[in-house]
Amino acid sequence: MTSVKKGIFTSLALIVLILWIVSIWWGFPPAAYDVKTKALETAKINNHKIVPGYTITTTLIDVTSWLIEKPGGFFSNDVTPPGLFMDNVPAFEYGALKQIRDLSLAMRLNFSRSPSQTTGDNDLEKAQEKINTSHKNWALPSAEKEYRQAIASLVRYRTRLVKNSQNEAQFYTRADNLSAWLSAVEKRLGSLSQRLSSSVGQDSYNIVLAGDSSTKQSTETAQQMQIKTPWFQIDDVFYESRGATWAILHFLKAIEVDFTDVLEKKNAQVSLNKIIKDLESTQAVVWSPVILNGSGFGLLANHSSVMASYVSRANVALIDLRRLLEQG
Repeated sequence: MTSVKKGIFTSLALIVLILWIVSIWWGFPPAAYDVKTKALETAKINNHKIVPGYTITTTLIDVTSWLIEKPGGFFSNDVTPPGLFMDNVPAFEYGALKQIRDLSLAMRLNFSRSPSQTTGDNDLEKAQEKINTSHKNWALPSAEKEYRQAIASLVRYRTRLVKNSQNEAQFYTRADNLSAWLSAVEKRLGSLSQRLSSSVGQDSYNIVLAGDSSTKQSTETAQQMQIKTPWFQIDDVFYESRGATWAILHFLKAIEVDFTDVLEKKNAQVSLNKIIKDLESTQAVVWSPVILNGSGFGLLANHSSVMASYVSRANVALIDLRRLLEQG
């Protein structure tokens, strides 16, 4: 009987060890890549020519594909181990997914339509609809299935984009189109910065009505409150921010390619480069096995505060970029 128990214990220990090793392998964060080179390689394989919008569409396809094709697949809807117990990767996925959804919406409403054009692109509409499927869905339909259909729609749009015909897909590199998407990114980065800064708790003042005495809000809120991220959510917020900034980093690099003329005309290239530089810093290797949450100038580091610093700097530069684009 003792030998049977010993065998069961050894088997369980071996299973746990294997799952732990697999979780480490699956948990490696994605590396940054050159979106321009990837777009050129994709165009060569498919015998496409590079046209405005080709690089950003290809990057959107690649980032979305990473969600479901990386080692271990998509984790956010896993119901079995080890994915079930890996919360950092799903948080990273969710951060990236939010940016994918924002860009998909901008592609549908802004980039693919001229001011006088009221009809949308069918493939972009389908892609945007599918990518908004809940990341928690694991069946009927699964999130992976819906995201693959979104990718297929984006691929069809890209194929039509390179065709020399007025009736095919369009992509307009206008400053107002770019500014509209950057406005959404600005709000995302501002929210992330606030949530990251709340890791150690802070007093917050209600300034939503400041600057306009006639402004009202539906529900009255306190003028001062204590905001602090629960300790068990600190690593989730950190990795969600990593995922969001990783996706934004690649999208902005693609924008740099497709909107070169607009950026040069507005003398905005330097502002974009600053944003990219700060976002690259958010992807630095985390050497600690856990996300530390030291206080202020305490003995231990606070990884969330460091991340918030880079995100805030990128957001400030992004606000400057958007103002440049909106100037006549």
